[in-house]
Amino acid sequence: MESINLMSLIIGGVIALIIILLLVMGYVKAPPDMAYIISGVKKKSKIVIGKASIRIPFFERLDKLNLRLIPIDVKTSNAVPTADYININVDATVNVKISNESEKLRLAAENFLNKPTEYIAGVAREVLEGNVREIVGKMKLEEMVSDRQKFATLVKENAEPDLAAMGLDIISFNVQNFVDGNEVIENLGIDNIVKIKKAAAIARAESERDIKVAQASADKESNDAAVAAQTEIAKKQNELAIKKSELQMEADTKKAMADAAYEIQKEEQRKTIEITTANADIAKQEREIELKQKEVSVKEQALEAEIKKQAEADKYAAQQRADAVLYQRQKDAEAKQFESQREAEARKAQAEAERYAKEQEAAGIRAVGEAEATAIQAKGLAEAEAMEKKAEAYAKYNKAAVAEMMIKVLPEIAGKVAEPLGQIDKITIIGGGEGSSNGVEQVAGNVPVVMAKVFESMKEATGIDLADIINADSYDAQVNRNVNLTGLDSVNVVVKNETEPKPGVNDTQI
Repeated sequence: MESINLMSLIIGGVIALIIILLLVMGYVKAPPDMAYIISGVKKKSKIVIGKASIRIPFFERLDKLNLRLIPIDVKTSNAVPTADYININVDATVNVKISNESEKLRLAAENFLNKPTEYIAGVAREVLEGNVREIVGKMKLEEMVSDRQKFATLVKENAEPDLAAMGLDIISFNVQNFVDGNEVIENLGIDNIVKIKKAAAIARAESERDIKVAQASADKESNDAAVAAQTEIAKKQNELAIKKSELQMEADTKKAMADAAYEIQKEEQRKTIEITTANADIAKQEREIELKQKEVSVKEQALEAEIKKQAEADKYAAQQRADAVLYQRQKDAEAKQFESQREAEARKAQAEAERYAKEQEAAGIRAVGEAEATAIQAKGLAEAEAMEKKAEAYAKYNKAAVAEMMIKVLPEIAGKVAEPLGQIDKITIIGGGEGSSNGVEQVAGNVPVVMAKVFESMKEATGIDLADIINADSYDAQVNRNVNLTGLDSVNVVVKNETEPKPGVNDTQI
């Protein structure tokens, strides 16, 4: 009985030890920045974050997901056109993380379990870049540059559903920079600077105008006070003068009354009254003149202040018109520069096309020239071969052939020799030689003599005696084999052309 109880205790202790070992082996404690996912026994996996739990060894497995922030640098790979068709590049920094919500965490486990942080960042970067491109295409450049927070909010709101489907949350989205290749953003800044300077200049001009108006008003009040003071002084001086006059008149009257009789005193009084009246009139006229002069001075000052104010207003309006004209000229110059650049590009393309056409035309001309040169070369070679054949044929000629060629040209030579005789209109015979019936025979006899000289020249040049060849069949040649051509005695003959009567010019002596 005791042994059974002991055995039971041992078995119970072993079982308890096994349970304790299993509990120790299955005990897990997840940190706050890590999600432990226990799966295997239950259909729905268990998620542990920042607390402890038990995993059944050998039946359940433990996987981990990092819940720390994942910083991502989102940059557009190429320029993206805005809503106003301006290409820009966007640079933004984004922080994402795997969500703590159970449903999103399960989605993240399905998509990124046991994946490195770089893989998660790459997937999120592609999603964010696509959403950045989408928002850029919906907004204008000036709106994005002036309100970056709005742009970031729109991108974040647009990207959150896509990332939530993967189990990711966007913690922050900050736009670092907008960059365009055409300096549009810089020009927007210049435009704002010009507007600020213009507003400052207007405010300054208005302040200076108000100061000048206030100064003119103060000067007017000061001048009015000075005029009033001088008027009062003039009044007191007139009163004093009158008082002095009265006192003097009283003294004079008393002296006259004491020195003169009643009539004289009466006359003096009358005269005194008249003088006093006249003096009063003069004083009154002088006072009126002074008052009119002061009124004219006040009117002149008021008119001067009004003209000066109008001049300042005209100056400000002219300055505003000049600024507007200058701004319009600048915009027109920019437009003309843009059109000039487009025209230069068009002329460049046209020049390239013309250059290509000229190159093709030059190639065609060069091909035609080469063909013509080949034809000329072939023609020259043919002519050279013909000349060479002709030279070979001439080299084979014997004296008989040469003589034949020479005999063929004798009639032409004789015609040329006798041709001058045909040009003679009239012959006058001055004298004749012995044994001749008349001078005409002597003139005609010169033709055979000339032909004989031609035969001798041919004989000396070629070695062929044409006279022997011609007279080869004559009787004398057959008997004596000797043919001689003797010249006629020279006869002085004067050939005169009746159509040209001047002596010594057209007369020919033979």
